Amino acid sequence: MKLCALRLVAAVLCLLLAAQLAAAGDRFPGAAWERVDPETTGWSRDKLAKAEQWSQHIGSIAVMVVHRGAVVAEWGDTSATTPLASVRKSLLSALIGIAVERGEIRLWQPIGGLGIDDNEPSLTAEEKSATVRDLLMARSGIYHATLYETAAMAAQRPRRYSHKPGSFWYYNNWDFNALGTIYEHAVRSSIFDAFEREIARPIGMQDYRPSDGEYFTGASSVHPAYPIKMSARDLARFALLYLHKGRWQDRQVVPAQWVEESTQPYSRSEYGPGYGYLWWTGPFDGGFAPSVEPPQGTFFAQGAGGQYAFVIPGYDLVVVRRGPHVDGGASYREIGRLLWLVLDAGGFRDIGPDASIAAAWTAPATGETLQRILPGKTLIYGETASQGPYRIRLNADGSAVVLRGRELTELDTGSWSVRDGQLCRAWKKLGSQCSAVISDGAKIQLFDRAGLMTIDGRFADD
Repeated sequence: MKLCALRLVAAVLCLLLAAQLAAAGDRFPGAAWERVDPETTGWSRDKLAKAEQWSQHIGSIAVMVVHRGAVVAEWGDTSATTPLASVRKSLLSALIGIAVERGEIRLWQPIGGLGIDDNEPSLTAEEKSATVRDLLMARSGIYHATLYETAAMAAQRPRRYSHKPGSFWYYNNWDFNALGTIYEHAVRSSIFDAFEREIARPIGMQDYRPSDGEYFTGASSVHPAYPIKMSARDLARFALLYLHKGRWQDRQVVPAQWVEESTQPYSRSEYGPGYGYLWWTGPFDGGFAPSVEPPQGTFFAQGAGGQYAFVIPGYDLVVVRRGPHVDGGASYREIGRLLWLVLDAGGFRDIGPDASIAAAWTAPATGETLQRILPGKTLIYGETASQGPYRIRLNADGSAVVLRGRELTELDTGSWSVRDGQLCRAWKKLGSQCSAVISDGAKIQLFDRAGLMTIDGRFADD
């Protein structure tokens, strides 16, 4: 009898625990975010302090870590509305998904049939055959002048008419701006009003107002850009919405099928990440050096200046990082380090090795050692990169060349030297950089001035 009673008590406790875990997994913020003590939820306070220290080092203005729907860490001013930069594109993706479900937009519709054109030289018939889906994937093949792009983006833009629609990925502001035009014509509403109506209000955003968006116009194109300001805590709500496959409590705000479809990688960028429908996906190291390895299914919104919203369904986790401005900011590898430190603080496994110089297997090589082992050598790295492998030839006369691909296409030329115990390279196109070197004579790893590994490679066989 006592045994039966004990079993009954155990069963009840298990049911209560399961209910608590389920409730935690489905937790949503109300008028304000719920905050929990990190250590009572399995997080290391000391390791979170290291993540916060790194966050400050790379100039973050706000960070939120949301686990199981509650805030376990929060640094900076998370209520300040600051420019999202290209994170705005992921917001538009959500709105387009809603419009697709309602039949207001058809993905396979050629844009010519929607009346989309541009200033002279206007679009050709072939360019107008690009579909809405092509634009969502940044594969339109339309390289018309556009608005709200950096000088670097303009310089990298492919030659006009060089690729057929759907055949080539290029991160193209023309595609993204034209999608804004297509959306507004289809739903007869501004993006900013529609976002408030369709998403911000249903999920209880605390700070967003339609006036936080504005149009950027100019002579280059008839399609305006649509920059938006948003607080870190509101961006975290949007990320949490996607973590729950578009559901907010009992309401399906964004179609679940759209969330799944839009966050799949249809292309891979040169520097590593994949690209879906205005969302980025893994991998995160680009094949050059370890950075961070979140679980499969992770995706993120990204904007210039270090604006990030990571959605990690495998860990029921959202991480938002905001940078101080839209020009410059933290590097992709510095953001990867922040994410690694956060995941390490949460006790998550299989996140990749610690790629900091403090965790290296030996001390950095001295200048004398570098002068002895480097002249005439070729470094090979990025063997799993999309355009790899890469080779750096360090000629004995101090000249250098970097080659990429199996066919050894020349990427850049310049010079190299050893200064203050570091390998310094001066490239004509890629700029200058000095790196600490860890090597055993066969393997070689380079670390930047922040102590992060940038190259994990080997020496070519002589």
